[in-house]
Amino acid sequence: MSEADLADVEAVVRTIATVAVDNEKYFGDLDAVVGDGDFGYSMARGFELVLQGWDGFDRTDIGTFLKKVAVVITSRIGGTSGPIWGTAFLRAGAAAGATDRLSPDQVVAMLRAAIAGIMARGKSDVGDKTLLDALVPAVDAVEAAVLEGGTAASALRAAASTARERAEATRPMIAKRGRAAYTGERSIGTLDAGAVAVAVMFEALADQWAKRSAEL
Repeated sequence: MSEADLADVEAVVRTIATVAVDNEKYFGDLDAVVGDGDFGYSMARGFELVLQGWDGFDRTDIGTFLKKVAVVITSRIGGTSGPIWGTAFLRAGAAAGATDRLSPDQVVAMLRAAIAGIMARGKSDVGDKTLLDALVPAVDAVEAAVLEGGTAASALRAAASTARERAEATRPMIAKRGRAAYTGERSIGTLDAGAVAVAVMFEALADQWAKRSAEL
């Protein structure tokens, strides 16, 4: 896997934002089954502002760019999603630091830092029926691809496949965090909206990088 630059990071953030906006109803409908249904709306409104303010973000370096995005997300996405997603971008930005290029190992370190931030902020872990159930295995897949010397496109495709599989595996789980946790066993048989969102985002990223590879 080659190094990533600011343009690559911008492409990732923009793809995540676009997925959040385009899937507002889908994510909201998933959340409404056992949650309060605001996940899709909150994510869309927050990431809309990221897209609207796109040209104004400080791009001094990768870390600064991600931290500025985090500020918008934290201040504009409602409920628990804002602090959780904002913390993820903030921790990733802090891990990146003042650089304009990232080695594959640094990319993995950023993703691990984002996960640690989500766990700390949400007081959650894998198995609690949250986005972590898809995100952690997906990052594991990225790291495995890095260790094997795979391309970014192949790493993202493996992550997307893993994230989708693990998102589907949240169906038999009992929710232990968020509004869904109040429903107890009634949450069994439903998909976690956050985990599905992670899967859709990785799938979009995999598709984008596959197109990039085809154009080279």
